[in-house]
Amino acid sequence: MSAQNTAGIQTLLDAEREASKIVQKAREFRTKRVREARDEAKKEIEDYRKNKEDEFRKFEAQHSAGNKQAEEEADKEAELRIKEIKAAGQKSQEKVINDLLKAVFDVKPVPPSAA
Repeated sequence: MSAQNTAGIQTLLDAEREASKIVQKAREFRTKRVREARDEAKKEIEDYRKNKEDEFRKFEAQHSAGNKQAEEEADKEAELRIKEIKAAGQKSQEKVINDLLKAVFDVKPVPPSAA
């Protein structure tokens, strides 16, 4: 009977060792699969980021052309206004200078009023 018990125990120990090997292989497989999934996710994220950056560059290129045109129009309008202001200054320059000289040279002193 003890030989049977010993053989049964030995069979159980062998089964336990075999189960332990199977569990170890499953853990290794799971660890490997987790690493692969993480690497795949990183690659997908990088691809997505590059795709969105490309889309942004295209969008920026399309819309910056409109901004550039508006900027050029604003510059032209500013130049036109500056020319108008300079022309008005040239036109009134002599009168302004004469008025300033008259104010400086025709001094009319006034005594301070007693308070």
